[in-house]
Amino acid sequence: MTAIRVRDLAVSATGRRLVGPVSFELPAGSVLGLRGPSGSGKSTLLRALVGLLPPGLDAGGHAEVLGADVVRARPGDLPSLRARAVLVGQVPVVFPASVLANAAFAVRHQVRAPKGELRARCRAALEEAGLWDEVADRLDAPAHQLSIGQRQRLCLARALALDPSVLLLDEPTSALDPTATAAVEATVASLRGRRTVLVVSHDAAQLERLCDDVVTLPDPFRAPP
Repeated sequence: MTAIRVRDLAVSATGRRLVGPVSFELPAGSVLGLRGPSGSGKSTLLRALVGLLPPGLDAGGHAEVLGADVVRARPGDLPSLRARAVLVGQVPVVFPASVLANAAFAVRHQVRAPKGELRARCRAALEEAGLWDEVADRLDAPAHQLSIGQRQRLCLARALALDPSVLLLDEPTSALDPTATAAVEATVASLRGRRTVLVVSHDAAQLERLCDDVVTLPDPFRAPP
């Protein structure tokens, strides 16, 4: 099964191409890397895949994510997709609340379930993100007290609590030190075969370690040969 199918996808602003064109397929259960020169639009491409392009940017070509045509979809068509294909941003954003409340933030808005069931889902997500052992005794502590690497894994747990089919990771270790980077990489590596992951990174060695395949975005500012 193909989770994401992209063909000649490009993003433009006022007629000037900013991203692409790019084509690739992402089989379910695999990890695909996206790399490219600075300014090639790697983060913009991820946003295009879940219909979160800023005003003034337009996508063209074809992009199908979990069966949804994200290029031609109407604005109201994609919120349900974004609960199944979850974008985790480059900066680990935590809310002014407890560790547990942060892990539950997205799922409690998407799933109607008893508090105990939601708590169990959050625990499973924290375990999957490799964070449970580090926070089990301080679930009620403020999330901002966590290290930046722990906050990044908390953001991953928040996404995993939704039980997504696809994870879109935007430079998940760019702000981290080597120890925290290794912890996040271990989490991503553990997802292979269980989750479908599309990861953007400027680190070619990291993509080599984590990914089954890597796609390189063209430089939109370089004239074709």
